Amino acid sequence: MNITKQPFGVTSDGDTAYLYCLKNSEGAYVTITSYGCRIVSICVPDREGSLRDVCLGYDTLAEYEKDTASFGAVVGRHANRIEKGEFTLNGKTYTLAVNNGPNHLHGGLRGFHHYNWDSRIDGNKVHFTRVSPDGEEGYPGTLTMHVTYSWSEDNELCILYEAETDQDTVFNTTNHAYFNLDGEDAETALNHILMINAEQFTESDENDLTTGRILPVAGTPMDFTTAKPIGQDIRADYYQFKYSKTYDHNFVLSGTGLTEAAVLFSRNSGIRMTCFTDQPGLQLYVPAKSPSSHGKNGRSYPAYGSVCLETQHFPNATSHPEFPSVILTADAPFKSKTIYHFS
Repeated sequence: MNITKQPFGVTSDGDTAYLYCLKNSEGAYVTITSYGCRIVSICVPDREGSLRDVCLGYDTLAEYEKDTASFGAVVGRHANRIEKGEFTLNGKTYTLAVNNGPNHLHGGLRGFHHYNWDSRIDGNKVHFTRVSPDGEEGYPGTLTMHVTYSWSEDNELCILYEAETDQDTVFNTTNHAYFNLDGEDAETALNHILMINAEQFTESDENDLTTGRILPVAGTPMDFTTAKPIGQDIRADYYQFKYSKTYDHNFVLSGTGLTEAAVLFSRNSGIRMTCFTDQPGLQLYVPAKSPSSHGKNGRSYPAYGSVCLETQHFPNATSHPEFPSVILTADAPFKSKTIYHFS
């Protein structure tokens, strides 16, 4: 494995951001920046052996600083939504920024994805660290988060998440990469074939917020237990699409431990991506609007042109104690692994 490090630019805070490239002996590679701990590109061979960049993003640090789509980012302290920007922990109510309709989203006004992380090469891996001080964005406790990326000879991107806190807090994290297996410049992802290993999903309301109801996918457009094109049912007359006009839902993954969560496949390129995780949920997000007016090489990314498969705990678990807990305590550090394997 060959890993290189180079400057990616200087942030508005005056910090130097770095760009790491992890390349295997076959020439397939991943690039990751310390700014937001973001995946910038994933270049893997198609069925003809030509490399395609299957991850949406930008060319420059300045564009990432202005990003509102969380391209390729590690988000936190709490990924996804918290109802009304409030939660109660140990009898105390904490108030967070409301930055997504009536909800708190992806850590607030300046989530983890808009900070430059400490970073270093560690053998055949790249290690990133961020310390979130007590009270940042309204969250209690000083939280230290570590993310380790590795890239294999078999085109497997492994993301190891670790976190510890000095007092009870809430924590939920994910990587927010947008994928198109025909290449980041392709026009649609609706023809991608998707399987999700989930027989249930969490119902959402008009604000894309979980209601607390866990429903079966069987007989609904949410059923991906048998692989099907993403676009097959996306325009169905279904109440869960009434407001969002798309998939932006958390699926309750079957199985425990590190298991196969989803498989995404393009008949056009021949590229298959298999997602493995030990997290209980997976957010399927297919943007119904352009996530960015311009991306790499200045092109506009279209609506329905990408797919996010965000491994996570369930959204809004702070309002639904029956969901897997997002409470992180000082005596029980967090550790989780997600793998995206390309073949």
